[in-house]
Amino acid sequence: MARRNDPSTPLSAAEQATADAETAALAASTGKGRPTPTRKEREAARKRPLVPNDRKRAREENRQRMAEARERAREGLARGDERYLPQRDRGPQRRYVRDYVDARTSFGEFMIPVMFLVIIATFLPSLDAQFIAIIALWAFFLIAVADSILLANLVKRRLKKKFGDDRVEKGVGWYAGMRALQLRVLRLPKPQVKRGEYPV
Repeated sequence: MARRNDPSTPLSAAEQATADAETAALAASTGKGRPTPTRKEREAARKRPLVPNDRKRAREENRQRMAEARERAREGLARGDERYLPQRDRGPQRRYVRDYVDARTSFGEFMIPVMFLVIIATFLPSLDAQFIAIIALWAFFLIAVADSILLANLVKRRLKKKFGDDRVEKGVGWYAGMRALQLRVLRLPKPQVKRGEYPV
């Protein structure tokens, strides 16, 4: 035994082979400077959840992403981006109608202010003033409806001239009339042209 522990004593062939095997096994176990993971460690790594463990943080990040997406959609709708428009507002003909209506001053867009004035007039002590206000409201309403019908027919004629008689989409007249009855500042998509800038 003493002879084997003496480094100056040469090893036998069997002892040399044993030492070489132990060295190779040690090198294989260390790998690239770190121990090889055990089977238990490998299984634990495979079972690691794909979602973060911090559910509160995950919900907060999800809410933030949804809020950003809603804000992009709102801005896209306001500026008339086709990617964010509902189906009823999409297409070149609907954009043409919007631009034509927005370039025009219509009676219908003043309907809401007139209604507010009539409501205020109903609080006046004079019955004659209240009666006149209501008659004026109905008269304005009929004028606004007639103006919307005129606008719808005008838009249809322009669309036929621009896109062809048989290519005009259904409902464009109603679409023009309903937009004309809204206050300019409340329209969506928002007006992209100034008054008087009619589309060609």
